[in-house]
Amino acid sequence: MGKIKVMSENLANKIAAGEVVEKCSSIVKELCENSIDAKSSTIIINLEEGGKKKIEVIDNGIGMEKEDAILAFQRHATSKIYKEDDLFFIDTLGFRGEALPSIASVSRVELKTSNGKTGTHIVLEGGKKLLEESSDLRNGTIIEATNLFYNTPARLKYLKSDASELASCVSLVEKLALSHPHISFTLNHDSHPIVKTSGSGDLLKTIHEIYGLSVSSKMIEIKNSNDDFDLYGYICKPEILKSNRNHMITIVNDRVIKNYEINKAINDAYYTYKSDIKFPIVILKINTDPTLVDVNIHPTKQDIKMSKMDVLTELIISTMKDALYQNLLIPDATKRIPASNEITKNIIEDKVKEEETKYVPQSVQTTIDFAVTEKKEKESEKEEIITNPSMKELKLYPVGLALGTYIIAENETGIFLIDQHAAQERINYERNMKSLAAKQVTTTDLLFPITIELSQSEFLKLKESESILKEMGFGIEEFGMNTFVFKSHPTWLLEGHEEESIRRIIDLIIGGLSGFDRIKFNESIAITLACKMSIKANMHISHEAQEELLNELCACDNPYNCPHGRPTIIKFSIYDLERMFKRSMN
Repeated sequence: MGKIKVMSENLANKIAAGEVVEKCSSIVKELCENSIDAKSSTIIINLEEGGKKKIEVIDNGIGMEKEDAILAFQRHATSKIYKEDDLFFIDTLGFRGEALPSIASVSRVELKTSNGKTGTHIVLEGGKKLLEESSDLRNGTIIEATNLFYNTPARLKYLKSDASELASCVSLVEKLALSHPHISFTLNHDSHPIVKTSGSGDLLKTIHEIYGLSVSSKMIEIKNSNDDFDLYGYICKPEILKSNRNHMITIVNDRVIKNYEINKAINDAYYTYKSDIKFPIVILKINTDPTLVDVNIHPTKQDIKMSKMDVLTELIISTMKDALYQNLLIPDATKRIPASNEITKNIIEDKVKEEETKYVPQSVQTTIDFAVTEKKEKESEKEEIITNPSMKELKLYPVGLALGTYIIAENETGIFLIDQHAAQERINYERNMKSLAAKQVTTTDLLFPITIELSQSEFLKLKESESILKEMGFGIEEFGMNTFVFKSHPTWLLEGHEEESIRRIIDLIIGGLSGFDRIKFNESIAITLACKMSIKANMHISHEAQEELLNELCACDNPYNCPHGRPTIIKFSIYDLERMFKRSMN
């Protein structure tokens, strides 16, 4: 008798559940996506013990007929696709027909659904149907999964703590709310509301409802398109960066996805606006032809493959860079929103918003009013979008130097502190980048040639890339055993530090040969040398030097951050100062 046998449907569902149902948030994801596909405008998620004891999803969608409700728990039963060609035109979140039978195989599931004409009530446990009857005619679906993994103790053991499972569910629901701002999402845990969005259709308002005023008031709208892709969303100012990538949210055709190349493009757009260990808050919606996207590469459907990725990443980087360039990015020195007290956060934010609207001069208001009538919204669409003023228009005037490090400047809106080292680093970095990108290089001869002796391996590596140094303007020749002599150099090298600069450049060339990228190489040189060329902290400079530094900083493409991402300038508004000195008691 043969050894190969067809496994039972229940066993197959349990195996499939291992891929589809990884944790509590996996069930929340699958059930919410079904509700979204059912055209729901309101979705309520109720959890107990982080979802391990109970997950209930209630929607007001189109519901199901009795026959469809019964068939939905059979493996590969779906209403989303019918033939092979449909895989190339997927416009729904679900389509594989694996989620419901997988969930039912490892939990107790109770379903109540109605399309307004008939109502159906079904109960399953471990994939076996226990009850099938008629129910009320409330439009929509209520589905409840309890005792997750009760029949697969090995999987149950690896579920995390209630708090960890809850955090994962909250993060998921927040992303779903941001991807579908027209749907009202409510997440309750042990009868306590955790997440609640209005479903207004306004993405910025949804950001406000999830992150609060301290984030939503620091977001920049982006919008762009080409022949293949439409981009829309919001990116944060560099002052509110996060320590992980979890807030870089990418949505392709209304589906929240994770993609390394897109995340890298977002991160690259913030290059020199932030340090390498910080990441931006970005909600990026990408719409494209479904034929360019393959979502059928993993059961969770979170990873995708996309055609013309190079075109998309170029569009993302250029759009985000332009948005950052066109906005004033000077951070306020004071932060009036306490982050620790989450319970009273919304109340405090509303109060601060009210105070700022009342007391801040009109020219510097940054509050957000979401109570906009439909008429005003239509009128605003016709108005020309005016970007924030540039640094040049601030007309900063230096009045002194604090601690030999911070230039104190002022204008009619407040006081500004400028880190003289960070500011000159930015100036020198941009000057170096322009020199390195120039087609014609100006060089100068060395009065005393510089001799650089290397190890045998270093000598061979540098000899292989000798042409790079010559293109940059260095006069270089071999000089004896494992030695090069430099007789000339580009004029942008810092006088008095020529040998040190040359050695740094050699180290960068030798260290980057495995995957040499001239653009990144130029950036590395520009950053490395800019730091060495800049004024240090605790160095007192004259008033004239302060003025010159400010003028050069204002002329930079990005005057707000040094090449390492640290801020060059912060602001104390008149309102902030009057509050601190109790001149304003509001």
